[in-house]
Amino acid sequence: MSARECRLCRAPLSVSFADLGMTPLSNAFLKAEQLDRMERFYPLHAWVCGKCFLVQLEQFEAPEHIFSDDYAYFSSYSELWLEHARRYVEMAAARFAPRFVMELASNDGYLLQYFAQRKVAVLGVEPAANVAAAAERKGVPTLVKFFGTATARELAAAGKRPNLLVGNNVLAHVPDLHDFVEGMRIVLAPQGVITMEFPHLLRLMQENQFDTIYHEHFSYYSLFVVERVFAQHRLTVFDVEEIPTHGGSLRIYARHAADANSSVADLRRRETEAGLEKLETYSTFARRVKATKRKLLRFLVDANDAGKRVAAYGAPAKANTLLNYCGIRRDLLEYTVDRSPQKQGCFLPGTHIPVYAPEKLRETRPDYVLLLPWNLKDELVPQLDYVAGWGGKLVLPIPQVRVLG
Repeated sequence: MSARECRLCRAPLSVSFADLGMTPLSNAFLKAEQLDRMERFYPLHAWVCGKCFLVQLEQFEAPEHIFSDDYAYFSSYSELWLEHARRYVEMAAARFAPRFVMELASNDGYLLQYFAQRKVAVLGVEPAANVAAAAERKGVPTLVKFFGTATARELAAAGKRPNLLVGNNVLAHVPDLHDFVEGMRIVLAPQGVITMEFPHLLRLMQENQFDTIYHEHFSYYSLFVVERVFAQHRLTVFDVEEIPTHGGSLRIYARHAADANSSVADLRRRETEAGLEKLETYSTFARRVKATKRKLLRFLVDANDAGKRVAAYGAPAKANTLLNYCGIRRDLLEYTVDRSPQKQGCFLPGTHIPVYAPEKLRETRPDYVLLLPWNLKDELVPQLDYVAGWGGKLVLPIPQVRVLG
């Protein structure tokens, strides 16, 4: 994609959606010896296409650099996400009785492991070698490659055409959208089904989830935009579900040819009624983002002025958008903790806030714990109930700062 050109329809991009300043890559965690070296920062500016209404970022780094061999995100550290995957497998097994399941961006085998336990043939396609190795250790065969038309043709020629093709939270990571969707059409078995999950743009806008915008996410989707790109590659979205993951996502179902059911028409109508096909709807988002930034900074400054200690829980990619955009450094936030050993002992990109193991909270007993993966609130609040034992309180930053309890 050339600079400022829509990756879906190639129209020039001139309408701003949200300008979040300059940030590093969200998963570019730093070691201690890297703290005094120069970091690369890139404009984090989302645009909306005035022709097709796809919200998107410009591409500044190749996927090969972003999803490198030391990629820091492992899906299996969230119990809530594992339970979501297990329930999906139960549903898909009952509804489609798949014989061969392929997942694109299969990460550490968090989902395919449950199909494998049912003796269903599986194959993951995952570009990050270190993450793919974790999947292999779980007994999930994984091809270490980026997916597109070239990989799809190789797989199809080898007879590897799934009758269930899964992609969870991968569509946003794809810079060449047409190559990716065409690859799905090529590799999918003639009577096969595609399911894809992705954060719903409507929920992102309604609930001010601006921290889900980061460089690894190239695009942000409504249903009607996804329908449009799939249709261009002769794939039909025939069903859709709204699911709670990542602050509100869609799960779409697609086939080579099919009639859509009423759920597709109903959600498409709601998107139209919400104004997602009118440019003026998008122009109000930036104002809400700025208001949330001011409220969060005001809370942190007031807490520090009052002598309160503030730490955080989690080191998700979205946290690095939030902290860098708001200019939050160690003078306002002492540290964060995370369950992932890959992140412990590192420092957040840009802000250089240190990441410790969760036990650090019990050792230091902060007055406030900021829940950076706010989308996992239902999982984290019970886990962190011990914070109340020393009078500490949990704080949500999105959609606006809120002290729990």
